[in-house]
Amino acid sequence: MTAVAAVAQDVNESVAEPKGKRRLVVMLSVPLMIAAVGLYFWLVSGATVSTDNAYVKQDVTAISTQVNGPVSAVYVRENQHVNRGDILYRIDPAPFEAALHAAQAQLAAARLQTNQLEVQAAGTTADIRGSEANLAIMRRAYERQAALMKDGFTTKAAYDDALNDMTEAQTDLANARAKSNNASAAIAPAGNQPQIAAALAAVEKARLDLQHTVVRAPTSGIVAQSDRLLVGQAALVGVSMLSIVGDQQAWIEANFKEGDLARMTRGQSAEIEFDAYPDLKIKGHVASIGSGTGSEFSVLPAQNANGNWVKVTQRVPVRIAFDKTPPREMIAGLSSTVTVRVRGGN
Repeated sequence: MTAVAAVAQDVNESVAEPKGKRRLVVMLSVPLMIAAVGLYFWLVSGATVSTDNAYVKQDVTAISTQVNGPVSAVYVRENQHVNRGDILYRIDPAPFEAALHAAQAQLAAARLQTNQLEVQAAGTTADIRGSEANLAIMRRAYERQAALMKDGFTTKAAYDDALNDMTEAQTDLANARAKSNNASAAIAPAGNQPQIAAALAAVEKARLDLQHTVVRAPTSGIVAQSDRLLVGQAALVGVSMLSIVGDQQAWIEANFKEGDLARMTRGQSAEIEFDAYPDLKIKGHVASIGSGTGSEFSVLPAQNANGNWVKVTQRVPVRIAFDKTPPREMIAGLSSTVTVRVRGGN
């Protein structure tokens, strides 16, 4: 073998040796990577449950009037922030002011009538005293006639007249006492006269109705759905004129599949993402788990008592509370994705 051939053989052997090592490393690393990935997924799998059927929720208060009437003034606009007690709008107060004046007049008439009854009752007392005095005179006259009749010094006619006068005096006294009882019965004890109480209630209702013409915000928040709140628009009791979206607290209502609930409990940590804020992730926790499925509380609950029943996976609302105040504005109804850690601690 020549020197050149020997050198070429050495070079080939030196090149073949690294290639064999690399092939061995590749052959060993691929199974190891597969095993590592499988181990990772085995460890992570089942540690969390998530849903994208989740939305931001806030307290929404529908504002309606407690009296009927046209809107006379509006003090708010759409998306305006209001504080509790701020005036939102007014109802025309004119008819309610008139109703208050009428109720006050009714109260005055009731008090006048009560005074008349009291005076009448006081007058019957004097009538009783006069009837008692007259009866005493008639009784003495009768007794004299009776004594004279016994001794034969008077006539039968005079005796009968005295007896009749005494009887009439007794009747007058009985009538006076009955009239007094009737007058006293018309006056309630302790000044609780029914007519006055009814008139006071009418005045109070009229005053409340007048106060209700000024509609104030029952809570702080943002004005929404105020398109019907126009001057001249008829406001009806029970018909919402606007809504206030509360700014004190927001939460997430996440609808999880019923199969995920077995491992979910209150207090488990959660991560919340928002479609409106792609770069925002907020920490939260499970505040409560709903007591019924969404379909159970729907307007038309499902009726499965027929032969065409098909099982559908139900979803249960789970309330997710924020651990801290979100750095971005939480708008009611925003779509979100919630991931709850159900294994491995918080």
